[in-house]
Amino acid sequence: MLSWLFLELTEYAWFRRLVWKPIYEYLAKKYPVSKWHFMNYGYIPSEQENRLELPQEAEYHRYPLQLYHYLAIKVPVKGKDLLEVGSGRGGGAYYIARYLQPNSMTGMDLARNAVDLCNKIHIAPNLKYVQGNAEKLPFPNEVFDMVINVESCHAYGSVTNFLAEVKRVLKMGGHLCITDMRGAPGLEKLKRELESSGMKKIFEEDITDRVVKAIELDEQNKWAQIKEAVPARFHKMFGAFAGVAGSQIHLQLKDRRLIYYRWVYQKN
Repeated sequence: MLSWLFLELTEYAWFRRLVWKPIYEYLAKKYPVSKWHFMNYGYIPSEQENRLELPQEAEYHRYPLQLYHYLAIKVPVKGKDLLEVGSGRGGGAYYIARYLQPNSMTGMDLARNAVDLCNKIHIAPNLKYVQGNAEKLPFPNEVFDMVINVESCHAYGSVTNFLAEVKRVLKMGGHLCITDMRGAPGLEKLKRELESSGMKKIFEEDITDRVVKAIELDEQNKWAQIKEAVPARFHKMFGAFAGVAGSQIHLQLKDRRLIYYRWVYQKN
């Protein structure tokens, strides 16, 4: 019920601006669990995508990590300067910085507590986390080769403002790699916003079925993380928020009341 209500209310910009920041501030401060690196619903590769070989220490996070990996590798990353907008608990930016060999990786999040937590637990020489607003990015013009945005823009007051800022900070020829979910009307609105961004669409794909499968395959591990991180009285609430199998998020994705897409756009 809680996750369903949040998704319904995200149709309203005032709600997004009012509520999401304190929620993520609270989660980072109250539950600074060093093994909790991701907050997305995960992904399994298609038959056309090569299996991702992971070091043992990263295997624990395979499904949510794969959502980042298979999106980021749609464009060249090695030696580039990257920005993640909405870096959350930092696992995606850390993985990219450590294993995909960018020149630099900056994770940016609205929640100060999340930024502070990430700078403590994710350490790499080409990685830093900063606080900032997706609708007013704290960077000069044309400084990044790629902006990645994973399951985050549904929480923004204005996606149009966000996309204008992405275009501003991207170098000419740079890419936006973005993935998120919406109900059918919201998805059509997001597509229109992307098309009106002044950037060129390079790639578009519906990945709903593969996100659903990842939720189901990651069920045991996700519950283990919840039970380790939070008191028993909050397990059900956190399960709904995390989108475990049988949750409203899972069921709505499964019957396609929610649809999950990924895109690559280029500034030219």
